[in-house]
Amino acid sequence: MRYFLDIAYNGKPYHGFQRQPEDISVQEVLEDAIAVYFQKAVTIFGAGRTDTGVHGKQLIAHFDSDTTVNESQFLYKLNKLLPDSVAVRDVYLVNSEAHARFDAMAREYEYVVTTRKDPFLSESALYIIKPLDVEAMNTAAKVLLEYTDFECFSKVKTDVKTFNCKITYAHWSQHEHKLVFTIRADRFLRNMVRAIVGTLLEVGLGKRLPGSIHDIIASKNRGEAGKSVAAQGLYLTKVLYPDCIKNLSLTREEFTYN
Repeated sequence: MRYFLDIAYNGKPYHGFQRQPEDISVQEVLEDAIAVYFQKAVTIFGAGRTDTGVHGKQLIAHFDSDTTVNESQFLYKLNKLLPDSVAVRDVYLVNSEAHARFDAMAREYEYVVTTRKDPFLSESALYIIKPLDVEAMNTAAKVLLEYTDFECFSKVKTDVKTFNCKITYAHWSQHEHKLVFTIRADRFLRNMVRAIVGTLLEVGLGKRLPGSIHDIIASKNRGEAGKSVAAQGLYLTKVLYPDCIKNLSLTREEFTYN
């Protein structure tokens, strides 16, 4: 039987979601806790991997079990085994062919910026003391929807076969002194969101014109884009699946946000 997990975590203590040979990861912590519950090793497969220090408000992963899981008991015991920085919000029984990574239609990230010194956001947002032109940043963000090749925002050393991504939403919203950039795409390249945010912030600071995004993307050169912003302000917020995945759940009416 295959189960999907809805996971949230504070990424500060971890070297990303995916298991690492020498550094602690969210996957390792989860697999260790699940192994204690089942009294045997269990491998989980995540919808994606987040970089070191990046947070997850919703990351979906799946695992297989030979026995039926009592959901309420499983969640209670698993969360007692997990550190405070990781929580499993729900567990869903799905069709054995459903895959957390390959069936995901889109992923959504948020990046949080504060324009005022805030002790409650010091470890969860990027502090920018200078005023930002939010309208200019949104004008630049709209340009992203016109393209699919984002090599200019990708980490230089990467093993991907294509730099193509379909961005369907990119927008800054302001809530008093807090700015939130939301971006949704079918896939993301390594370091892509942090590089995009860094570039858009340069637009907001008047260091670049909004139209310069066209030239940056056309260059396919990471050196032409802005510096990557710190990981502390980045959150994976949603993983979206087709309706058929939700319908495969035998225990819930809804699976993910649409």
